[in-house]
Amino acid sequence: MRPLGPVIGRYPSSDGNTQMGVGIIKHNRKCRDVVFLVIFIAFWVAMIVNSSFGFNQGNPLRLVYGLDYKGNVCGDRHADPDLHELELRYWLNPNQVYQSGLKNSQVKLENARSICLLDCPIPSEDSLNWVCDYPDGDVKLSTDDWIDRNYDYFADLTPELRNSSLQLQGPCYPVIFPSVNVYWSCQLVARASNVSLRHWQQMGGVNIMEDIVIDKSIHRAINSRSAVLKRYVADVGKAWPVLLVCGGILPLFLSVIWLLMIRHFVVGMPWVTIVLFNILIVSVTMFYYLKAGWIGNDAISPIIGEHDPYYRVSARELSHLHAAAVLMTAIMIIAVLSSIAIVRRILMATSVLKVAAKVIGEVQALIIFPVIPYAILAIFYMFWFSAALNLFSSGRVIQNNCSTNCCAYDLKSKKVSCDNCCGYSIHYTPHLTAAILFHLFGCYWATQFFVACSSTVIAGSVASYYWTRGEAQQDIPFLPVFASMKRLIRYSLGSVALGSLIVSFVESARFILEALRRKLKVANSMPESWVGRVLFRSSQFCLRCIGWTIKSVNHNAYIMIAITGKGFFKASEIATELIISNILRIGKVNVIGDVILFLGKLCVSLTSALFAFLMLDTHKYKSAHNKISSPIVPVLVCWSLGYVVATLFFAVVEMSIDTIILSFCQDSEEHQGTAQYAPPLLIETLSDQNEMQRLTQ
Repeated sequence: MRPLGPVIGRYPSSDGNTQMGVGIIKHNRKCRDVVFLVIFIAFWVAMIVNSSFGFNQGNPLRLVYGLDYKGNVCGDRHADPDLHELELRYWLNPNQVYQSGLKNSQVKLENARSICLLDCPIPSEDSLNWVCDYPDGDVKLSTDDWIDRNYDYFADLTPELRNSSLQLQGPCYPVIFPSVNVYWSCQLVARASNVSLRHWQQMGGVNIMEDIVIDKSIHRAINSRSAVLKRYVADVGKAWPVLLVCGGILPLFLSVIWLLMIRHFVVGMPWVTIVLFNILIVSVTMFYYLKAGWIGNDAISPIIGEHDPYYRVSARELSHLHAAAVLMTAIMIIAVLSSIAIVRRILMATSVLKVAAKVIGEVQALIIFPVIPYAILAIFYMFWFSAALNLFSSGRVIQNNCSTNCCAYDLKSKKVSCDNCCGYSIHYTPHLTAAILFHLFGCYWATQFFVACSSTVIAGSVASYYWTRGEAQQDIPFLPVFASMKRLIRYSLGSVALGSLIVSFVESARFILEALRRKLKVANSMPESWVGRVLFRSSQFCLRCIGWTIKSVNHNAYIMIAITGKGFFKASEIATELIISNILRIGKVNVIGDVILFLGKLCVSLTSALFAFLMLDTHKYKSAHNKISSPIVPVLVCWSLGYVVATLFFAVVEMSIDTIILSFCQDSEEHQGTAQYAPPLLIETLSDQNEMQRLTQ
């Protein structure tokens, strides 16, 4: 390998001559991996086109509210009639609901006649209440008057329309069963009102079926996997203030505080980090227990608004919280035991962090620089989340094909119509699924790209600091962070795009294989032979190992890209050679330091998750239209965003340590085992001179 010293610093070469006239990390660079930069630009164009499709076709209201029999989304002000305040879906005909719950029945709940209401109707205690269809035709009522009359204009109907209503063909339908608001759908309670039922029978109404099937039919639709997924996505949109505070502002503040404490209180930071980590992971686990109902009486409830306290409705979200609580318990136990096990190594971590603190003190702009990629990522995430909500809700509303009896009175045509009376549903085409997957992949690649750019800039700044030791201070570029940023933008964006793309592809392949494994497990289609099972599971393990290895290689490749200006693959080769030839030295000083930094990132992200739990526990997110179905997804999003923000800022310490160590290894190799440019603190950390000479030989 060509000696790097002459191009990344000034020092006497092996022949005794002094290399002069060569700028610090300034040599004849050229653009690298341009093809992948073009691919990345094309990817961004595709992301914009893909997102514009979502913005044009999507309607986030579909994620929360149901459809009425006309195909309108409840709560939509642009519907006919205006449904702005009418957010609850109510099924008018109880017999259709009953038939949809029967086994092998041809009647589907999505074809049962439903309208949008302001609140869920309940039976009268001394008479019979009615819920009538949207006023139209000869019914001269405005929507507001219809609402003020509790949706009841039965008394104004002609004898013909009254008789049609008694046949459960509308336009008015009796309120026989009480109902409660369960995730913006009126869940019928299979306890018929005796008073209302007696009035109905006395008026000559047709027989109304009474059975628990009525309850189960609606409950099954509300608890379907697709309905739960939509509510989870909608929760992210409703909790955007929580994401802004706990996923953006709070981790920014905590990360800057952590860097300042590393700079001025480095001796105590490893201890503070470990103690704080244990407290936070226990606290977050307890919140999962609280929301799962295992501690106290604050479990999530699918019922919105006031209701009978003795009436309970199960929800799939609660089962997911139970599973999350069990998983967090296991993670908590492993994490606490692991943190205790590394306590004896804390002193070594302190020595490594002192080196980084020294660098931060010399190149003070490093503390401020992560704000730039943070601001870029913040803008990107706001755009991405907005587009994601629209993409997930951009299916087509299409009328169903049904062969069941769904006859109902049409006020506009003034007759009972049995044509076009099937309900509506949202259909998702395969290309929409591909668009969503592309959007998810784009988020991961963009995140990896911006994090890699930030790391590369930091590495270039720290390398400037290392290779100018002993030189005149003016040889260090003015504001080395911005000089490093300029080199990145001018020469190395393609290399960073390539590295981040490789990581994204490997992680995406691992995710797809894991999803396939779970799907096969649910369908009982796993390979039957032991050889097939071993190969299937070993492929997962291999992908996990490959992913970890690529991330590690990329991390060091970015350092060599910043120093040498080489392409991604050449920089990876140089970094790998340095690591292999100095594995003992690097492993000794770096592993424990990386563990402490990882725990620090977790502290920031766990604090974000904890505050997200606290914000979501307020009245705003537990009632009315802002109610979230479960805190699990907003909390996980805040946790992830907090970790990304912490990664940006903690990279200042992480890349400082790794860049100085790689520079030290190269310095040692080019000077017969004696590093000429290493700071005294680094030499002290890497043990005495004899030990260093032995390791470099």
